[in-house]
Formats: sequence, structure tokens, C-alpha cells
Amino acid sequence: MQAPDFWFRPSSWQATLLAPLGALYAWGTAQRLAKGTPEKLPIPVICVGNINAGGTGKTPTVIYLMQKLAEMGHTPHVVTRGYGGSLAGPVEVVERRHTADETGDEPLLLAAFGPVWVSKNRVAGAHAAVAAGASHILLDDGFQDPSLHKDFSLVVVDAKRGFGNQRCLPAGPLREPVATGLGRSDAVLAIGEGVSINTLKPQFCAMLEPLQMGMDWQGTRVLAFAGIGHPEKFFSTLRSLGAELVHTEALADHQPLTKQLMARLMADAQKHGARLVTTEKDAVRLPQEFRQEVLTLPVRLQVADESEFIKLLNSKLA
Repeated sequence: MQAPDFWFRPSSWQATLLAPLGALYAWGTAQRLAKGTPEKLPIPVICVGNINAGGTGKTPTVIYLMQKLAEMGHTPHVVTRGYGGSLAGPVEVVERRHTADETGDEPLLLAAFGPVWVSKNRVAGAHAAVAAGASHILLDDGFQDPSLHKDFSLVVVDAKRGFGNQRCLPAGPLREPVATGLGRSDAVLAIGEGVSINTLKPQFCAMLEPLQMGMDWQGTRVLAFAGIGHPEKFFSTLRSLGAELVHTEALADHQPLTKQLMARLMADAQKHGARLVTTEKDAVRLPQEFRQEVLTLPVRLQVADESEFIKLLNSKLA
């Protein structure tokens, strides 16, 4: 399901009507966070989370951190609950053995860049990673999970959408009030162009840049489809590269790419004399017989003032 438009309007009757439920949701999050004592691991835990529900750019951020930590001589392991996957874990994701139905799409994508553990119990997943030789844990999501002590918590936000109408689910897009969430964070990473986030915490800006793969998109007729948090961002990237989008298909986040759906999209593309193109995250959910038929546009995170960001990260992990 795509996020409703009223979440990103300053005021609406829907948000007003749902405000009591939003307050109840915020109370529930606060109660959960107050329970128990977070377990401190013998290695640093870096949490990449958000205050908004849905896609804000966490996966590209985790990939960025995996690569940066590896460049610095570390051995980071990702721990994730594997949203949409059937495996309870802890289990290390193996690209050639596991499917997106088992692990979820994001862990399967992340596994191309380093060790990834799927575990519905994050503490158990973290212990498995430690036993396997991890030097750092990258916690993919889990900002509202109190079970693990976090040495560095990075809140990722879409700079264009910000925190929407600043109400909690279902009245707005938030898992908890902005001030409460930012108060627990160590830094904020705003991805894309948009408003500056009002916070006293260190704030960094980043962009998702297409990875140069030798593909000339200029004038290429494409039918683009994406099941991510904000599909229009992907479509806009293709347009900026000069691709001619004959049709766009915005799917629900993590939506299964069934054979029936792909057959329809393939028929539409052929009718328009176009190529099918999707995101890296969607590509791992493609049925095997369609993988050679769909182009992928990978993107990578570029952090402005990267040296200051790495300096802050190192200071928190020292």
C-alpha cells in the first residue's frame, strides 16, 4: 500500500479524525521503548532507522555504511528482521541459495555487499553475527526496538517529504513524535533535495546518484515499475538521465512480482516498443524467467561533507 496523500498535507479532516488513534500509537511506542534494559554487545552497534513508516532511504544508507566500514578495514555484518520474508532466523543470507520470499527483498540485496543476518529476534541475530566474526553490527531498522544498545543511531529522512504532517500512525506517517525520536538519535541524514530538518542534532545531506553501468538512457523508451516507498523518485531519476518513460507503474512497497503481473507489464512494454526497467530492490523479487528481460537502474548514496560524517561516526564508536 502507498502512503495516503493526507499524511503529507499540513492539515486534513482525515488526520484530525484519526488523531486519537495516532496518540494511542505514540503511547504504545513509548511504552515499548521504556521496557527492559538494552543489551550491550562487545562490538559497536550502528542503527540505521527512521521516524517515518515506509521508505526513507535506509537500504542505500546501509550499503553506504557497509562499504565505508569495509574500506576502513572493519568487518561489518548487517542484522535485519527481513520484512516480508518467511525465515525466523538467525540465518545468514546467501544470495545463490535464498529467495526474497524467504529473506525479504532488502536482505537479499544487501547480501551482495557483505554478511547479512535475518532474524526476527534482533538480539539473537546480533549474537550470531558476533560469533561469526563481525567487528560492527549494522542494525537495519530497529530504532524503536529497545532490545539492543545502540552506539550510534542515524535517523534517515526523505528531505522532500520530511516528517509529513507530524502526526503518528494512522493519522500521519510517524512511528513516534519527531522530538522524541530525534532526541534519541545521534545524527540525521536527509536524502534528496527539500527542507532542512529542524533539529539540534548533527544533520547531513545526501543524494541518491545513479551508478554508471555503461547504459545510455538518453532517448531509451522504457516502461518503469517500482515497489518502493516513493516510486516517483525512481521515475524522476530515469527522466533526469534522458529516458523516455512511456508508462510508469507505481506498486506497493515490497509488492510481490507475480508471473501474472510481470506478463502484463512485459506485454505493455512490447506494445509500446519499450524496455522494462526497475530498481535493484525490486529486481531481487523478479521471477527467474523474467530476470533477463528487465533492466535495473542501481543508485548509490553520496553524502555531502562526508569527512565530517565519518569523523562523527568514528567519535561515537571509539
